[in-house]
Amino acid sequence: QPQLVESGGGLVQPGGSLRLSCIVSGYTDHNYAIGWFRQAPGKEREGVSCISSRGYITNYADSVTGRFTISRDNAKNTVYLQMNSLKPEDTAVYYCARRNYYCSGHDGDFSSWGQGTQVTVSS
Repeated sequence: QPQLVESGGGLVQPGGSLRLSCIVSGYTDHNYAIGWFRQAPGKEREGVSCISSRGYITNYADSVTGRFTISRDNAKNTVYLQMNSLKPEDTAVYYCARRNYYCSGHDGDFSSWGQGTQVTVSS
């Protein structure tokens, strides 16, 4: 059964760092892009970052550019989101999602989703 499982969320002070992981299982190849999305209370889900199937192409939301870094280790079936210089406005549930091959900024283009991991940035 294909599955995506996020981990690494938690409570961190402003300026701190967290690394989220998304473990992908149940697929026989790595021909998929992984996107990270987030949803804060009372707000719509928004795209944060995406990485293509081989990791050659990455993109980021303007709000996280320069602070977040996405990467993938296909040998471990894992995609990471390194989040530095965290701000209170980064507080949200973070989800990873899968689509074939190429990135997209539209959550409707992703067919498989994880259950989410909570990130809270607060002093």
